Amino acid sequence: MKVLKFGGSSVGTPDRIRGIVDILKDYSGRGDRFTVVFSAFGGVTDSLINMSGLAAKGDESYYEHFLAFSKRHLDAARNLLQEPYLGEVLEGLENNHEVLKNLLYGIFLVREASTRTMDYVISFGERNSAFIIAHALQQAGLNAAYLDARKIILTDKNFGNAKVDLALTYEKIKSLYSQTNVIQIVTGFIAAAKGGLTTTLGRGGSDYTAALIAAGLDADLLEIWTDVDGVLTADPRRVKKAFSIPVMTYAEAMEMSHFGAKVIYPPTIQPVLAKKIPMWIKNTFNPSHPGTLVSDKEDESRTPVKGISSIGNISLLTLQGSGLFGVPGIAARLFGSLASAGINVILITQGSSEHSISFAIQPDKAIKARKQVEKEFEYEIQSGLVDSVRMEAELSVVAIIGEHMRYLPGISGRLFQALGQNGINVVAIAQGSSELNISVVINRADESKALNALHEAFFLSDTSVVNLFMVGVGLIGGTLLKQIKAQADFLKKEHSLEVKVVGLANSKKMLFNDNGIDLDNWRENLSESVEVMKIDNYVEKMKSMNLSSSIFVDNTANEKIAEHYDEILDASISISTPNKIATSSAYAQYLKLKKTAKKRGILFLYETNVGAGLPVISTLNDLIISGDQILKIEAVLSGSLSFIFNTFKPGVSFSAIVEEAQRLGFTEPDPRVDLNGIDVRRKLIILARETGLPLEADNVQIQAVLPDACRNAPTVEEFFSELKQADFYFNKLVEAASVAGKVLRMVASLENGVASIGLQSVDASHPFYQLSGSDNMIVFTSERYKDRPLVVRGPGAGAEVTAAGIFSEIIRIGNYLN
Repeated sequence: MKVLKFGGSSVGTPDRIRGIVDILKDYSGRGDRFTVVFSAFGGVTDSLINMSGLAAKGDESYYEHFLAFSKRHLDAARNLLQEPYLGEVLEGLENNHEVLKNLLYGIFLVREASTRTMDYVISFGERNSAFIIAHALQQAGLNAAYLDARKIILTDKNFGNAKVDLALTYEKIKSLYSQTNVIQIVTGFIAAAKGGLTTTLGRGGSDYTAALIAAGLDADLLEIWTDVDGVLTADPRRVKKAFSIPVMTYAEAMEMSHFGAKVIYPPTIQPVLAKKIPMWIKNTFNPSHPGTLVSDKEDESRTPVKGISSIGNISLLTLQGSGLFGVPGIAARLFGSLASAGINVILITQGSSEHSISFAIQPDKAIKARKQVEKEFEYEIQSGLVDSVRMEAELSVVAIIGEHMRYLPGISGRLFQALGQNGINVVAIAQGSSELNISVVINRADESKALNALHEAFFLSDTSVVNLFMVGVGLIGGTLLKQIKAQADFLKKEHSLEVKVVGLANSKKMLFNDNGIDLDNWRENLSESVEVMKIDNYVEKMKSMNLSSSIFVDNTANEKIAEHYDEILDASISISTPNKIATSSAYAQYLKLKKTAKKRGILFLYETNVGAGLPVISTLNDLIISGDQILKIEAVLSGSLSFIFNTFKPGVSFSAIVEEAQRLGFTEPDPRVDLNGIDVRRKLIILARETGLPLEADNVQIQAVLPDACRNAPTVEEFFSELKQADFYFNKLVEAASVAGKVLRMVASLENGVASIGLQSVDASHPFYQLSGSDNMIVFTSERYKDRPLVVRGPGAGAEVTAAGIFSEIIRIGNYLN
């Protein structure tokens, strides 16, 4: 014998009921023996409660709700049934509706709806539903009959949440089912007290009805049919990549349901657990899906963590003080006082010092609980032995659950690492000695972020996700988005990493989508966005989205954006940027950013500040971390200056080369920005700081390359005019170098704590002699690389290589966070 139960969402429309009829026809065709429990149509119970409440307030609009209720069921019958079944059902429904109408009118007259009356009102939902569906099954050729559960499930008179008399109920169930082979179509949720009074079984009551019948019949299997594919690893509304758990134990299912899993409710499990009856959670709308099997058998795969669940809004109360230490009976008094007030405790935690006890409860009971506890410990509080009860609100409990966590060291470490790297503070921790679950109390605002972070940490077979926020979508940013799109499939397949772009901005507009921005149409979507770009608003939106594994990419050279780096890092959002302003401005600010990133356990990466996509900063850091000592750094750090001086030879006009560099886009519109060495100075400062030197801009000596007349020219046009006049000066320099077998290079140098930038002549023995095009070259002389310095050479500018360098950092951050 199998017992099946279908919930309200499964029977919400006539089409859905037809789907159930098809499912049950398959069962019957296979020769299965079964009985079925049905909930009320989706939303009907709430509608009955609402109309009763209106009637109790004297609001005549209750009658409109009653008419809608009546019409919905009559319409469903007409849609599903034909004669002679239709006539029989319509007559039964009309009788039910007449009784309900009179009952509601009575409530309206006396202005009161007691829990006893409400149980009777609510019963009409299940009674109508099961009555209609029983006849639909008869019409489909199944030997089915309607069964009012009040005939077989007996309870006390605790209306609204009645306690079942198990012995008598099981006796009634066995007696009825032993006398018939007809498929019984049973009303869920409702029962009867002595004297025939209607009662209800509380939350999850229809599931409980099915479990009671399964236990009473010693059934082979209980099937709970709902609207999801079994029990999922997490709430799919919060964690998009949650997936079905094929097998779990009763204990795991109990824990999952206690911590907010909506598919099952703890009392449902108790009757089948007592008799070790397996329970299968299935999806009405996807009947071919295997769903989740819950039994006393452990999963052969021995997966340590089965699921991640949460309780979304709790208050945490703490009783603390020196008067608790070593005093027997404190816990008994504390929790006894709460029990006497009918307050349920969700979570308890106590340190081994016995200095404090914290407990979580529902927020609406928090004030009552605090008063109750302070009353119990009034003497200790007045004596100063115990502090007044501390109450914290707007919190959530998140739990990881699994039978096999006890066998695998490091589970707690992984949990706290995942939370810490995403800036989620843990307020309290609880773990039972069975190690079946580890629970943490966190800020409510971080609940979704924590669920996603933990899901990625513990279900590594699934793709890890990084959420990317990007400012600056011009040449570099646009190229980066193109690279991300092109590599998406490779990263998922080979590295189990998904880069999801969730925020974009240019100088005018900003665009956000926590499900990911379409990279095929990002330009159009950004252009059509109604959100005006303001960096303050962008950062606030990024923080409020509170997504796990978030990365901010700044592709601009904007000082205002760089000013927000500390705030972004402090929100536990990693940064990758080619913007040199933050790392080359005041040393104190540079240090602060590094410390904030370290404190939050995230990454602040800026490899592309120096040498674009070249591994300059990482190479330098690797040398230092491995114990090498940097003696000297020499570098050609400007692609534009490299092109100019690599091209400049005797017989060639210097001004013509600068004009050509400007035309090709190698220099800024005003080439003096490059020739004055300001950009090179920023890069040299960054390299110096990476070696540990607290270098500031005014510590760098810059040898002027341009004559005064060129530097002081009021316009770019006049600058070029003056530069042509200076060709003779530059020709003398290059000819003198050529005669000596040397070439001119604009070199940044750091040695013995002295930083300088200037034009130098180098011979063929120097690495810079072989430079060509717009390449950068950085030469590290160290204790290990003293005789033959370590050389890094390659393109130091360009959208493709810069974007590739940022992309590499995004992947590095993603791997670090996940």
